[in-house]
Amino acid sequence: MRNTMKVAKWEIKRNMKNKSYLIGLFLTPAIFLFFFMVPSIFGGSDEEEAASTTVLVNDQLGVYEQMEQTVEQSGFDWELQQTDVEESAVNSALEDEENTAYVFVDEGALENGVVSVYTSDEMDQFFTNQVQALAAPIQAMKLEQLGLTEAEMAAVSSGVVFEETTAGDMESGEAGESTESGTGDDLMERIVPGAFAMAIMLSIVLTGMAIFQSASQEKKDKIAEIILSSLTPGELMQGKIVGYFVLGLIQVVVLTVFILPVLVWQIDVPILEYLFVPELLLLIAIAILGYLLFASIFVGIGATMADMSTAGNFQGMVMMLPFLPAIFIGPVISDPSGFVAQLGTYIPFTSPGVLLLRLSLMEEWPWMEIIIAIAILAVSVWIFMKLAGKIFKTGILMYGKNATPGEIWKWIRA
Repeated sequence: MRNTMKVAKWEIKRNMKNKSYLIGLFLTPAIFLFFFMVPSIFGGSDEEEAASTTVLVNDQLGVYEQMEQTVEQSGFDWELQQTDVEESAVNSALEDEENTAYVFVDEGALENGVVSVYTSDEMDQFFTNQVQALAAPIQAMKLEQLGLTEAEMAAVSSGVVFEETTAGDMESGEAGESTESGTGDDLMERIVPGAFAMAIMLSIVLTGMAIFQSASQEKKDKIAEIILSSLTPGELMQGKIVGYFVLGLIQVVVLTVFILPVLVWQIDVPILEYLFVPELLLLIAIAILGYLLFASIFVGIGATMADMSTAGNFQGMVMMLPFLPAIFIGPVISDPSGFVAQLGTYIPFTSPGVLLLRLSLMEEWPWMEIIIAIAILAVSVWIFMKLAGKIFKTGILMYGKNATPGEIWKWIRA
């Protein structure tokens, strides 16, 4: 174990002195912040210059106060004012105005249900829909003139809401909740820790891909024999996995330090409150198991390559393994509890990504599926570690050519 930690420390120190690693360490959050902040910088100036809409009401029915309350409750960016301008003079009044509207509330609104609205040129595109909110006080006055009681007026003005319930919801006893689940704060509360765990896994796995190159480079420089003179192949392999795991965690820490404060500042969501929850520990454990699985494959296959330049398409196929869960994104988002989502949960190569995505979307976690998936993933990590150890033991000392699949199979069976 001591030799394993020595190798890990050596890998960490070697990479921390590597300019390309250091550049990538700080360039990644810098690029993210650049693309995150640029739209707000350029968009912010437009928001500052945008003026609120001036709405002038010629009230002949005495409903102006109710209109004021309606506008305040709606949150419109309006400056609501009363005016004595006659409808015949509104054209000249709007001649030199911008972002201004005149609303004439008279007897015609009660008799015909028509309210005349005159606006200046280049009006806010949403104003036409927003002004419909002013109909509520006028409708209340019409109902009052009909002599209805307060209870009858409340019943008439309450409106009708269509609530959708699918057959699946009725079978599961969740009727009436389908429109509410997966939306708002509850959804964000699930997504934030899941997205953080996903970022941890990707950062560690992407850093761990360097194991592939590290083992091959040591063979090319013919220093593997020197290293193995003082420790075993298993200790060397384990040290590389631990070392690049720590390097990945360093990448996560740097990303968190630079990006998390900006997200807290810019996004109107209690990210820290949603992030530090007990479920986060389980999600991080899944991410770490995913890293150990892929790292064992990278280090084992990397030891069979004589030179990275001759690895060819085989290297590309190995590097694509962590991204296999992408093929399940569509089915999982559309139905996190469906058969395809469950299938992706139980396949070792896709399990970490699919499981993190599912748990970020599901309101109630299927604990039995989670336990089975983690058990399969843990057993797979153990098996691939053993197999990688056998491949690494022979492959790290083989020079001159890349190992064939047949040779790799013989090493595994030995």
